[in-house]
Amino acid sequence: MTKSGTFIRTDELLDGTFGTARAHALEQQYGNGKLMRLLQVVGAGGPFRAVTPWELDDDQGKRVINASGYAALPFGDNPPELNAFVRRVLEDPQQMMFAQQSVSEWRAALEANLVNLLDRECQAGGDTTHHDSRVFFSNSGAEAIEAAIKFAQAARPRGRYVVNFTRAYHGKTLGALALTPNPSLQGPFRNILSPNVITLPFGDADAVERTVKRIGPDKIIAVILEPILGEAGVRLPPPGFLKRVGEVCRAHDVLVIADEIQTGLGRSGHWFESVAQGLVPDILTLAKPLGGGMVPVGATIVRHAIYKPLLGSLETVKRHSNTFGGNTLAMAVGLKSLEMLMDADMPARSRRLGAAGLQRLKAAQARHPELLEDVRGAGMLFAMNFRPLLALPFKLQADLISEATGMLALVAFYRSGVLMNFSLNAARTMRLTPAMNMPEETFGELFTRVERVTDAYPSSFKLVQRYGTPQMLGLLKAAFLED
Repeated sequence: MTKSGTFIRTDELLDGTFGTARAHALEQQYGNGKLMRLLQVVGAGGPFRAVTPWELDDDQGKRVINASGYAALPFGDNPPELNAFVRRVLEDPQQMMFAQQSVSEWRAALEANLVNLLDRECQAGGDTTHHDSRVFFSNSGAEAIEAAIKFAQAARPRGRYVVNFTRAYHGKTLGALALTPNPSLQGPFRNILSPNVITLPFGDADAVERTVKRIGPDKIIAVILEPILGEAGVRLPPPGFLKRVGEVCRAHDVLVIADEIQTGLGRSGHWFESVAQGLVPDILTLAKPLGGGMVPVGATIVRHAIYKPLLGSLETVKRHSNTFGGNTLAMAVGLKSLEMLMDADMPARSRRLGAAGLQRLKAAQARHPELLEDVRGAGMLFAMNFRPLLALPFKLQADLISEATGMLALVAFYRSGVLMNFSLNAARTMRLTPAMNMPEETFGELFTRVERVTDAYPSSFKLVQRYGTPQMLGLLKAAFLED
C-alpha cells in the first residue's frame, strides 16, 4: 500500500510510469532502507537496465560492465537464449508447474544429468562411488547447505560436531550460519545456532587429522569446506590440502561436504573444484549458476547410502522437504543452464580467460603496491585486496577503516564503469565475478577499466583525496550512523 492508500498495479511497472524516484523512496521506506541509502550515496544503487547481458545502464544513463552478481550470473543478466527458452516453457499450457507430489520430467532429467556429471568427473580420477547418488532440490545455496547438514546428521546419528574452517561462508539461515564463523554475521543469533561446530585453520590438513583422533570419528557429523573461500576474497587452499582432507576423512569414515555453490559448474575453471583437487565429497552442494541468473535453484547431491537414512523409507520420507524445491520452472531453467554450460565447455573457457585476467591484475598490483595489497584468482573468480586507508591500532577503528576502504574502492571502479562485489568475510576485498560467457572484447575492456582505476589511484589514500570531503562525510554517515 502506498501513502495514498492505493495499491500499485503491475501495469505501472511494465509501462514505465512507476518511476525511479518512487522506487528509491519505497525501497527505503519498506525494505532494507539502510542498504539502499548506502548504495544510493555510493552512486551504484540503480535501478539498472540490461543493455546487453554483460552491460547495464543506471538511472542516470551511465553504462557499466557488470562484474558483480556474486557468481550467480553465468551468462550475464537476462541472457537471450535462456530468456527464449523460459518463454517457450511458459507458453506450453499443458505444463504442470507445481509437480510436488508427482513425477516431474524436468526434475528427473536434471537429477540424472547432475549425478552423471559428478560421476563422470569422479571416475576421471578413479572414483566410482557416485554412480547411484541422489539429488535433493531447494531454492538457494543456504537451503542446499541446510539439507546437507540434515543428510549428514541422519547418517551419523551419534555425531555431535561439524568441523568447518576459518573465514568460511556457507549462508545465513541458522544451520548454515552456524558453519560461517563470522562474529558480525552470527551476532545476536549465537544462542540458537546449531549444530555444534569446531573451526580449524583453512589449509591445515594436519589439524583435521588431530581433531578427528581427539574427538573420535563417531562424534563428528561431517567436515564441511569450500574448495576456494569465496566470500573471504577468493582464498585458494595450499596445494594438496583438499586431497589430504579427503584421505584423512576416508581413513576414519568421516563424511565430507563440499560447498561448491560459488565454485561449481565451471566458475573456478572446473566442473567441481573439490573433485579436480583430488577430494571426492560424500555430499556436494550447488546453487548460483544452476539458476542461470533467472530463477533460484539449489541442489544437494548425496551418496545413496547417506541419502537413505533421511529420505530412504516410507517412515522417513517426510523428514525433509520444501514447498517450491523442484518446481517445473526451476528445473527447466536448471536443465537448460547446465546444457548451455556443457555445450560451451565453460570450465575450459573460464580457465583460459581467468588466466589472462589474473595476469593483468598481478601486473597492476606490481605497479601499485600502495593500492593493492594482493590479487587472487581462480577461473572467473577474481579478488583485489586493497591496502587500508589508514593504519589504526584498535580493532574497531581498523574494522571501520576496512569498511570505508572497500566502499571507496567500489565507488572508484563504478565511476570508471565497473560494477563489482563486496566480500562479506573480507571488508577490504572487492571481487570480480564476470559472466562466464562474457565476450572476449568486453572481458578485455573490463580489465582495461580496472587498470585505468589502479593507475589513477596509485595508493589507497588517493581514494579519499579524489572522492572529496563532503562526499566522504555523506558516505560515512550513510554507512555507520544509525537512522
